[in-house]
This record gives sequence, C-alpha cells and structure tokens, in this order.
Amino acid sequence: MDLTSSQDKHLQNQWVREFERQEGEKEDEQIVAEIMGRRFFPDVIAYKAWEGFHFAGHEIRITEATDCYGAVVWPSALVLCYFLETNSKQYNLIDKNVIEIGAGTGLVSIVASLLGAFVTATDLPELLGNLQHNVFQNTKQKCKHQPCVKELSWGIDLEKNFPRSSCHFDYIMAADVVYHHPFLDELLLTFDHLCNSDTVILWAMKFRLEKENRFVDRFQTLFDLEMISNFPSLDIALYKAMRKGRMKARPSELKV
Repeated sequence: MDLTSSQDKHLQNQWVREFERQEGEKEDEQIVAEIMGRRFFPDVIAYKAWEGFHFAGHEIRITEATDCYGAVVWPSALVLCYFLETNSKQYNLIDKNVIEIGAGTGLVSIVASLLGAFVTATDLPELLGNLQHNVFQNTKQKCKHQPCVKELSWGIDLEKNFPRSSCHFDYIMAADVVYHHPFLDELLLTFDHLCNSDTVILWAMKFRLEKENRFVDRFQTLFDLEMISNFPSLDIALYKAMRKGRMKARPSELKV
C-alpha cells in the first residue's frame, strides 16, 4: 500500500472522528439547553421553596425541601421527563401501568400521569407527605387516571406490598436512584421483584463514583440493557432495560 495514501486516509479518519465528536457535543449542548429550559422559578420568593417546569403541555410546580436529598429535583428527572414527552408515540403511556421507584418530589410520576398512565409513585415514608402534595396538586382533574402514592423501602416487604400475582407493571421508571448509599443490593432486588417478563425499565442515571457505576454491571446479570440517550455534559445516561432475552423478542410480543 502506498505510504502517502495510507497517511492521508488516517488523517481523513481522524478528521471525521473529530468532526463527529464536535457535532455530538453541539447536539448534546443544544438538547441539554432545551431540557433545562423547561425549568422556571417563581418571580416572588414564597415561604416554601418551589420550582416550576413545563412538560406535557402543563405548568408543574414542585415543592422541595433543600435539607433532604430525596426532596430535590435532580437533572436526571428532567432528562427522563423530556424523553417521555418527546417520545410519547414510541413509548405510549396511555392506560399503561407505571411505577416509579425513588420518586422523590414526584416530577417523573406527574409527567407520566399527564401523558395518560396509571402511576404508582413510591418512596420512603418520610418523603411521602411532600410527594403526595406535589402529585395531588399537579394532577388533580388533569389526568385520565389519578396517580397514587405508596411507601416502598427498597428490598423490604416487597411480596407483601407488591405481590407478584397481582402487580403487573408495564413500565418501571427510575431517575437518579444510584448514588452513594448503602442500599444498592436492595435496589437491585426491588428491580428484580417488580419487573415482569414484559416490563420495560426506563432508568436515568448520573455517573458519579466507581462503586455506583459498578451497579450497572450487576444490573446486567439480570437484565438486558440498552443506552437510548446520552448527555456527556451532564454525565447522565438514559437506559432501557428488560428481562434477559426479552429485548430481542418480536415487537408484537411486547406490550410497549
């Protein structure tokens, strides 16, 4: 092979890769700016801290508690909400049975409800009051199905509170549930318990520390995992997952 020709081809490939990288960064920045542009803040300071969001054709007001990690809206939730809204044809939530684990302030559950799903929003007992307030205030007389709020401590009393024989979820949703906490084993057990053979998991994850990142490897021992969106500027990836072998099934076999 001619050396000059080989060098030219190598340089050309480098240029193409650099161009693709720059275009990818530009697209990432544009979409992230659009996602973050869905957030707005009150003009006047209120006695309770809240943030506003525009999703699913509605203005959503979320009351937060800055002294509690689980009662703050994190960027992963916005990424998942944006995905649900902009992919509502492919991921049609109308009349679907959805459970959100680690619902926190309830933003994802609210958006899924506004998009037509029957939603169960779950979290720890100490977060249920604020979660219930947000869900009720933002969905009352706006949704086809009134969502419900239910306690779910990962790995505890799963069969008692969510019996496999009667609980069937079309979708499990999770935003920012993997971080520095000692309950990763219980989280995996909860995913495993709630997921039926045709359940689709939509999971937005912010990559932080290696310990938490290794959870993805453990997750893949039970589920097929596909990255469907990636936002490097936020260190957030959005995954779709199903039981092992189900992702490859024919579309007609899946309730998606």
